[in-house]
Amino acid sequence: MLKNEQMRYQFKTEVMSGHIVRMVVAPDALAAKIAEQAGAQAIFSAGYATSASTLAMPDRGISDFSMALERCREIINATNIPVFADADTGYGDLDNVRRTVENYEAIGACGIFIEDQVWPKRCGHMAGKKVEPTEVLEAKIRAAKAARKHDDFLIMSRTDARAVYGLADAIDRSRRYQAAGADLIFIEAPQSVAELEQIHAAFPQTPLMANMIEGGKTPLTTAADLEQLGFNIVVHPTAMTYTQAYAEEQLLQTLQHDGTTTAAEAQMITFNKFNQFVGLNQVNTREAQYAPENMTQYMEG
Repeated sequence: MLKNEQMRYQFKTEVMSGHIVRMVVAPDALAAKIAEQAGAQAIFSAGYATSASTLAMPDRGISDFSMALERCREIINATNIPVFADADTGYGDLDNVRRTVENYEAIGACGIFIEDQVWPKRCGHMAGKKVEPTEVLEAKIRAAKAARKHDDFLIMSRTDARAVYGLADAIDRSRRYQAAGADLIFIEAPQSVAELEQIHAAFPQTPLMANMIEGGKTPLTTAADLEQLGFNIVVHPTAMTYTQAYAEEQLLQTLQHDGTTTAAEAQMITFNKFNQFVGLNQVNTREAQYAPENMTQYMEG
């Protein structure tokens, strides 16, 4: 089984297992590799982190399809665990949705979510969101399902209607998205544990995702508690991005104050350990294997 097929099958199996899948958003390939080594079950390649790490700009519909796709590709190539993707609104009309699905499936993503926000979209925990009529995402989900080549490539519906029209509307929309073919359901930004309970009550047999944003509208809840509440996936979309920004700020304050990084060395990975982590030994081995002096025997044979 090829890596891409294996990752899709693995992710689908884990999501359907009844145990919660812990997924973390990695802002780049290095962060994804760190997350994999630390035991993350899956990586989420998401717009908030991509916009921040690539453009140093907010999640306000500024990063585009090509940028998001390339970042997801880099993460997939750097890791050996499933990678799920944020496909925003599908990046246009139904033919753009088809293109989005085909491209994410081709690079090895195990699935995508598509949302019902009006473009330019924004982070689900920001104020001022607008959502499309329900029929818009219904059609996009049908188009996405028709475009995929493998049933293990999962399509998730995301609605941001909770902030605009309330939880009941968000649940009603998600029922329609499920009927249109969504494999997974994501209702963004519920505002209490009671609302999380209501979401599961509405979809007792459908895999659900919960989004845990530090400082966001949904109370931070442990993976164990979310599993008890009936959720199948928990994603931490901002933790690595915020930690990177904080650590780098602290380091540069030390450098500015002391004129040297000596006081911060204890908070850094070492030179040798980092080179080992990113695979310097493997690169050197391959280089030596194909060096001219080692290839002579093959060329003369």
